Amino acid sequence: MKNFPETLFDLKSAESRKTRKQNPFFLIAGPCVIESENMALEHADLLKSICAKLQIPFVFKASYDKANRTSVKSFRGPGIKPGLRILKKVKQQIKVPVITDIHNVQEVALTKQVVDIIQIPALLSRQTDILVAAAKSNKIVNIKKGQFMAPLDMDHAVNKIEDMGNHKIIITERGTTFGYNNLVSDMRSIPIMHKFGYPIVFDATHSVQLPGAGKGKSLGQREFVETLALSSIAAGANALFLEVHLNPDKAKCDGPNMLSIKNLEKLLIKAKKIWEIVNV
Repeated sequence: MKNFPETLFDLKSAESRKTRKQNPFFLIAGPCVIESENMALEHADLLKSICAKLQIPFVFKASYDKANRTSVKSFRGPGIKPGLRILKKVKQQIKVPVITDIHNVQEVALTKQVVDIIQIPALLSRQTDILVAAAKSNKIVNIKKGQFMAPLDMDHAVNKIEDMGNHKIIITERGTTFGYNNLVSDMRSIPIMHKFGYPIVFDATHSVQLPGAGKGKSLGQREFVETLALSSIAAGANALFLEVHLNPDKAKCDGPNMLSIKNLEKLLIKAKKIWEIVNV
């Protein structure tokens, strides 16, 4: 019997694939980067408890390496082998599916042995070799739409994975470059990308980033996370992607745009209610 998130891809008819109405509202969440084993386990356990209470399917996310940090001095994470060991422990001990991002073709062989979903970072969403390698892993592939891409252009990224015979695809919207050091979220992208026939996720925390605005680091406006998250569900998103932390102001990566775990349950209650209204 299949477990979540594999069950997302059990829909057979073209119409059900386009509307996704048979799928549950789900959450991809966790800290930006693995800061330590204990930190990852603690966050995964807390998130699982919140989602179990609300009956929301949950995938734990955290990066073993943030390869695109603004400064060479910024904390990147433990690296691929220690990071995957920690994610494997999260998966086995907390009993939740896990997702992490890759940065080159060579990482796929190791990553596919641990994760349930391989994530393609937004800045690499046009890289053919990476998309093809991820597709050939036969894992679910989450493509984050590049900040520089129009929604319809994601069709080409999707096709690269489909052409490898893999139809287990998730597409994540995470904002579009708007001038310098700013992003804007166009909710039209959600129904546009639904036409490709795959679940659409909205990344409400990276969408409030101010890339490179902090003199060697990115800043963020976490006060707008809830507004964008709820708007995306109203626009038809199937799920939310949220970077959360027990103490965002002390986080080693992306703190200014991360949501505090203490504010998560309230947001999810609202989001699920909106999802239920939209999907009657």
